[in-house]
Amino acid sequence: MKTTLGILCCFVVGIAVGRWGTLSDPSVIGHVSFAALCLLMLCVGVTVGGDKIMLRQIRTLPRLSLWLPVCTIVGALAGSLLAALLVHRVPTDCLAVGSGFGYYSLSSLLIGDLRGAELGTIALVSNIMREIFTLLFAPLLVRYFGAFAPIASGGATTADTSLPVIMQFSGTRWTTLSVFHGCVVDFSVPFLVTFFCAL
Repeated sequence: MKTTLGILCCFVVGIAVGRWGTLSDPSVIGHVSFAALCLLMLCVGVTVGGDKIMLRQIRTLPRLSLWLPVCTIVGALAGSLLAALLVHRVPTDCLAVGSGFGYYSLSSLLIGDLRGAELGTIALVSNIMREIFTLLFAPLLVRYFGAFAPIASGGATTADTSLPVIMQFSGTRWTTLSVFHGCVVDFSVPFLVTFFCAL
């Protein structure tokens, strides 16, 4: 929750700087955004590549459970198409936002650069709400939909910020699956977001 609040505070400060500050040159902001994006992807790569224990534990998981990231991605994209019909927006816009899978820092940067600040802001708020929903409603998700529900709901956050609540309510036996799920979904974000923004 502290991480989410920190991101929201940075977002508000960014609005203030853009409105009243001097850092409003689009080329400068674009370079800073790209540098931040590269740093984020480097950190993800280091995390995945450096955790040899997790890679060994993944081999012991039931094979059917390894399809969970694919199911999460397909379900989120199907929900995004439904949202496009309900809010009367261009389907590719909703698919790009939905492809963030809760990874608001990366998806909002990419969408903001490729489709403009309005859709980038929608992506930021939408994906933050996905994470908050998972953190708040994990017990109910487990109760009514099973242990995998908070993992699917958490999307890309299941390897970090939503992992503690998943461990608490889904059970520690699914910790490795949760981290694996988060890494796979995390890795798909830049490719899917860029793909749908390019359509």
